[in-house]
Amino acid sequence: MSSIASDVYASLGLAGANTGKADKKDESMGQADFLRLMTEQLKHQDPLKPMENSAFLGQLAQFSTVQGIQDLNSAVGGFASAQTAEQIMRGATLVGRDVLVPSGSLALGEDGGASGVVAAPGPGTVVFEITDANGQPVRQISVPAGKAGEVAFAWDGNDAAGNRLPPGRYAVAAKHGDPAGNVTALDSYVQARVESVTVGSDGLYLDLRGLGTAPIDHVLRIS
Repeated sequence: MSSIASDVYASLGLAGANTGKADKKDESMGQADFLRLMTEQLKHQDPLKPMENSAFLGQLAQFSTVQGIQDLNSAVGGFASAQTAEQIMRGATLVGRDVLVPSGSLALGEDGGASGVVAAPGPGTVVFEITDANGQPVRQISVPAGKAGEVAFAWDGNDAAGNRLPPGRYAVAAKHGDPAGNVTALDSYVQARVESVTVGSDGLYLDLRGLGTAPIDHVLRIS
């Protein structure tokens, strides 16, 4: 059967097992090549020792498995490409919009101020402390919280004396004090302008003015 197999491979233009080093391109088989090879095997088989049904069915099963994996890979690749394109289109609609994202920093521009929110655990007072790049406090803002829920804050960009501070990145920390005197640190969420979108290996990222990048999944609100 080895000589028959060699003849079959030769008739198909494929490298045989005993021809030494073979070109990888010539060794690859497509659907048509596989069916031609099976046909040649049936034509050249020993009449006294025909191929058993189990062997024939085994080859068909192997072919079906390989073909199924190839089809699955193609389908998954197409789905991934479509998903990436959908993410890009979704991110493009956010350019120029303001989004609310979790951040411990505020971006102050040449004019205007900065704003954000926190989630208060209950009634009391929320104190926002803003510090500069050197960690020096520049402003403290107190906002009453009538009940548990969202508490918004707005900073005009001035220090405690009413002087306009230079543009840049400032840190913000929030603490909630309840009527019993208990103090709890809170996570802050700030509003930032989306300038562009970037496609990363693990998803879509938003380029936020003055704050850097943030995953699109971190967006809590769009305005």
